[in-house]
Amino acid sequence: MRDMKQRPAFDLSVTRPDILGAEYLGEGTNFALYSDHATRVELCLFDETGEQELHRIDLPDMEGGIWFGYLPGIGPGQVYGYRVHGPYDPEQGHRFNPNKLLLDPYARELRGRIRWDDALHGYQVGQDDLSFDDRDSAAFMPKGVVVDAKFDWDTDRAIRTPWQNSVIYEAHVKGLTQLHPAVPEDDRGTFRGLGSDAVIEHLHRIGVTAIELLPIHAFANDRYLVEKGLSNYWGYSTLSFFAPHAPYLKSGQIREVKEAIRKLHKAGIEVILDVVFNHTAEGNELGQTMSFRGIDNASYYLLSPDNPRHSFDTTGTGNTLNVAHPMVLRMVMDSLRYWVEAMHVDGFRFDLASTLGRESQGFERDGSFFNAIRQDPVLSGVKLIAEPWDIGEGGYQVGGYRWPFREWNDKFRDDTRAFWRRDPGLLPAMSERLAGSPVQFNHSHRPATSSVNFVAAHDGFTLWDTVSFNDKHNDANGEDNRDGHDHNLSDNLGAEGASDDDGILAARRRRVRAMLATVMLSQGVPMILAGDDFGNSQDGNNNAYCQDNAISWLEWDKADDGILTAVEALAAFRQEVSLSQSRFGAAPEDAQDRQPAITWLHPRGGAMEDGDWQDGELRCFALHQSIPGGSEVLILLNAGDDAEFALPQGDWRLRIDTSADEVAQDSPAEGTVPVPWQTVMAFLRVDRQPE
Repeated sequence: MRDMKQRPAFDLSVTRPDILGAEYLGEGTNFALYSDHATRVELCLFDETGEQELHRIDLPDMEGGIWFGYLPGIGPGQVYGYRVHGPYDPEQGHRFNPNKLLLDPYARELRGRIRWDDALHGYQVGQDDLSFDDRDSAAFMPKGVVVDAKFDWDTDRAIRTPWQNSVIYEAHVKGLTQLHPAVPEDDRGTFRGLGSDAVIEHLHRIGVTAIELLPIHAFANDRYLVEKGLSNYWGYSTLSFFAPHAPYLKSGQIREVKEAIRKLHKAGIEVILDVVFNHTAEGNELGQTMSFRGIDNASYYLLSPDNPRHSFDTTGTGNTLNVAHPMVLRMVMDSLRYWVEAMHVDGFRFDLASTLGRESQGFERDGSFFNAIRQDPVLSGVKLIAEPWDIGEGGYQVGGYRWPFREWNDKFRDDTRAFWRRDPGLLPAMSERLAGSPVQFNHSHRPATSSVNFVAAHDGFTLWDTVSFNDKHNDANGEDNRDGHDHNLSDNLGAEGASDDDGILAARRRRVRAMLATVMLSQGVPMILAGDDFGNSQDGNNNAYCQDNAISWLEWDKADDGILTAVEALAAFRQEVSLSQSRFGAAPEDAQDRQPAITWLHPRGGAMEDGDWQDGELRCFALHQSIPGGSEVLILLNAGDDAEFALPQGDWRLRIDTSADEVAQDSPAEGTVPVPWQTVMAFLRVDRQPE
């Protein structure tokens, strides 16, 4: 980095408005920031610690709302921020305040952390938000760092695992590794731990093809949590869409992310990022001014159409990013492409994705964001997963997205939990879930892999807690157990919480194995919450967003090897028989080329009849599936008591039995077979081999 005693001067012959952010071009750095309503933009250069501001220089040029300038001699390691001038007129949506140092939305790496102070507010705390605060916030703000994008990827290429072969593992960078005894202690909680041999070995064992990471974009530990001694563990409070969260980096440098991704790719494992483009860490109009609000509040955020002084909130977090604005949309698209092209990630899960489709008339499945993704030659080829809801009107949109998006399917979660809880009358719903939820997804040329099937995710009970608690126990969150939802569809099977009763523990293990089998043997894409594969508990906390501690960290030393072995066997069977297909199944007489033929069977033998589906007390049935050019399998579910089931004709072998501790079987089965209570069985017909 150059000697900063002399004030740097811009070279107007080189400067470029088309590259947003701070882009190192080999001999200097081009700085560019979008603010349509600003009157002046100052680039602030700091020492390497980020604590001393050395120079303020006006960006010299502006075109189309992009303020830009090229500084020769400024290179990687330079710490910087912005001060943006313009009208302070909250009633018109403008909140410019040059006393507030602002983080570049395109910053690739951050230096320092947020230190909560009233100076971070653009108004005077204690007065209303129409007031103006003239304190300098630089001492309390993280800053951007100019980076060198060079990295030896060593022939790394995208894996492109077909959706029908994918098994997703939802995990948290820190929570996955913090207590892992085989991860070097200094690497725990970081990307180096994520890319460790121990983690990769575990993912291989259970057949994982893609790890889906909770937010790794730089995020804020909200002030109200810090003041309660808690923290934003999940990370759904984004501060920067380009920079990784610094505490996950052992050295603070982004190359650690690349090194972890490169190592996971060499192991055949894709990396999917959970991204939060629906809102930011700045909150509503009473929140802080740290980036977007001070750069151009009226452009970056949706504001109330009746009174632009107020934020328009469809996310429940205080603000909503204005993705319909072309330059905000560009920022989102630039971020996604950056993580694919520069960081080599393989896909994204979009938090509260319905917000991204909100146009003037509400949610639009053909909105600007979705159409931009679909036509993009880079992004349309990676894995795209929508969380298909938000809290706004018309926000619940399960099944409402177009290809190439897949969707989290909460109907699968709820019906599966209720079925195994022995709720009555759920056979019709469970048949839908086993078949890939065609009512929701078999339209608009969508494939049978459109549904991402899960029974637990980061938000809610873990799977083990689903069979261990009737009620949530969120007291550690400091909200008198009022937070978190009450619709858990759980059953403690005889004791609330931990138990040393052998009968209760056996029942819990059996139900957990049955629910995991339902996920792994259904059409669609299975997703397992990290830790559910070995019985991890959060002590009944179903909203552990603020628990960066042993409540949320995976307790590897308490792993139930029987559950782990079950997941291993289920994943192997799923791949062996090519169970998942890209086309939805049909009745044998209606099945066409390359379409699975499916029949629903009653325990007495033969196909289910109309009256059978209306039998509210029937809890045992089977899916008979003939896979084109492949195997013939029978998936049998019994959520009730011990029963007997008449197998169809053929030479069948029992390959999966979740009632047994070993789970995987390989024994002949014919005629009428006993089906133990709360069990999933999978049979393979061996006299009809794949072509």
